[in-house]
Amino acid sequence: MSLTTANGNPVENNQTSITAGTHGPILIQDFHLIDKLAHFDRERIPERVVHAKGAGAHGYFEVTHDITHLTKAKFLNKVGKRTPTFLRFSTVGGEKGSADTARDPRGFALKFYTEEGGNWDMVGNNTPVFFIRDPIKFPDFIHTQKRHPATNCGDADMFWDFLSLVPESLHQVTVLFSDRGTPDGYRHLNGYSSHTLKLVNEKGEFKYVKWHFKTDQGIKNFTAEEAARIAGTDPDYATRDLFDAIARGDHPSWTVSVQVMDPEDALKYRWNPFDVTKVWPHKDYPLHPVGKLVLNKNPENYFAEVEQAAFSPSHIVPGIDVSHDRMLQGRLFSYPDTHRHRLGVNYHQIPINQPRNAKVSNHQRDGSMAVNGNGGSLPNYEPNSFGGPYQNNVPASTFSVEAVSGVTGRYTYQLTDDDFVQPGNLYRLMTPAEQERLVSNIAGHLRKAKKFIQERQIAHFKRADPEYGRRVEELIKQLDSKQ
Repeated sequence: MSLTTANGNPVENNQTSITAGTHGPILIQDFHLIDKLAHFDRERIPERVVHAKGAGAHGYFEVTHDITHLTKAKFLNKVGKRTPTFLRFSTVGGEKGSADTARDPRGFALKFYTEEGGNWDMVGNNTPVFFIRDPIKFPDFIHTQKRHPATNCGDADMFWDFLSLVPESLHQVTVLFSDRGTPDGYRHLNGYSSHTLKLVNEKGEFKYVKWHFKTDQGIKNFTAEEAARIAGTDPDYATRDLFDAIARGDHPSWTVSVQVMDPEDALKYRWNPFDVTKVWPHKDYPLHPVGKLVLNKNPENYFAEVEQAAFSPSHIVPGIDVSHDRMLQGRLFSYPDTHRHRLGVNYHQIPINQPRNAKVSNHQRDGSMAVNGNGGSLPNYEPNSFGGPYQNNVPASTFSVEAVSGVTGRYTYQLTDDDFVQPGNLYRLMTPAEQERLVSNIAGHLRKAKKFIQERQIAHFKRADPEYGRRVEELIKQLDSKQ
């Protein structure tokens, strides 16, 4: 294979620049030099604001159970049917060079290259809940997880100040500081849609669902001490572990299920099913098996396939729809918008993001890096009299029909005792050893915050479970006394 410049011209020497004589200056006519340096200067694209550090792999999803009574999605219409997938794991708060073992939720973003309607992106996390339930708080929350504007360091005051002023976060805080906040790589964690979605059948009837991806490798986590040690010795531990496992033929897999709720239940259930800070207890809504997810192929090029992968919960297909979940509604806009900023308005033309089994046909034109023919000579408007893609005129073929009513306004979620029930239940479900590690992890971090912030947060723990809060409070006092 011959080395060439970007325009295909052969390169006769890639070791030495063109100069004016043996000791003379370099000549600007050395296009290969200029081309090489100029491209190098522009190699970095903006990293993701969240989920910057991650790893990914290709695989497939196979249907193992019939759910055609729930959905008309073609990729789910037959037991044994396989659909190609690409899954990107990630941490959330850290930068691209941060450690894989940081205490943080893990992103679980899965792209299904379906046979109809393009790609479905199931954009979830390794936790079934989240910190907040209204997207207007999201930029503020993420700011507190990043660096202080003055010191450029992580800051316990802003971290706990925000969380203690937003008590709905307590459920996710309890998950985060449990053993599951530091998973052993990406193969030993579960994935969840977290948000409530819909499945829509051929009759246009829908059910609310939550998706669960349970690891077949078993849950494995690091202690805080182990995670800190590995962060210093092998910060890319999870990335390396996933790649090496697939390379040696040890293909990780997940059992996929859904919880199903009738729309009528949503109106009377104890907890708002569209509140992403809550779970649906399995005793009320058990898991229904759907299929198996397997990862069996590593990326050939990390940048092309992992860094440029773009996921959005707004990328759906017929038979799958979104719900009223406020956080989900905010993400429907924010995710594609960040891709337009980071990758360009034509990010969907990048091979890893292209549908494999559906031809993209619309009237979007031009923009940076339009590389798919740009619609050729077809009209770039509609309606028109000269051909091109037209709407299918089949009502509700993509989106489900649902009655909504109400007066526009800003309807604030009211904090109630119910917001503390599930965090307390989670604490009480833990073994004594798990509780001890949870309390230790919280106290070790919370003690770095100012006293009044500590007291406000401890009051929330006590409201969830008096013992929970008391143990955190006592351990902080014990740790402080040893200074």
